[in-house]
Amino acid sequence: MEEVRIPIRVKPGSSRNRVGGRHGEGALIVAVTAKAVEGAATEAALRAVADALGIPRRSVVLITGATSRDKVIGVSTETPAALREVVAGLLG
Repeated sequence: MEEVRIPIRVKPGSSRNRVGGRHGEGALIVAVTAKAVEGAATEAALRAVADALGIPRRSVVLITGATSRDKVIGVSTETPAALREVVAGLLG
C-alpha cells in the first residue's frame, strides 16, 4: 500500500459538494456544503474526495492544514499510478 499526497483547496459553505478544478499551482478544488466550524468542512472534504475517487473514507487522511483552506491529504492505494491519473482528470 502506498500513500499518494494530494494538495486540495477547500471551499466551505458551497451550494453543493463538488470535486474538480485547479487552484493555483495544482491544488484540487473541493467545494463542500459544510461550514468551516469545528472541522466539519475538513471532514466533508475528506468524504467528498473519497467519493470522487471511488475509495473508502478510511483511505483518505489529513496530512496538513487542519485549520486552513489549503490542505494536503494522503490517500492510501494499491495502484498509485491509476490514482494519479484520476486526480489529473479531476484537475482538468
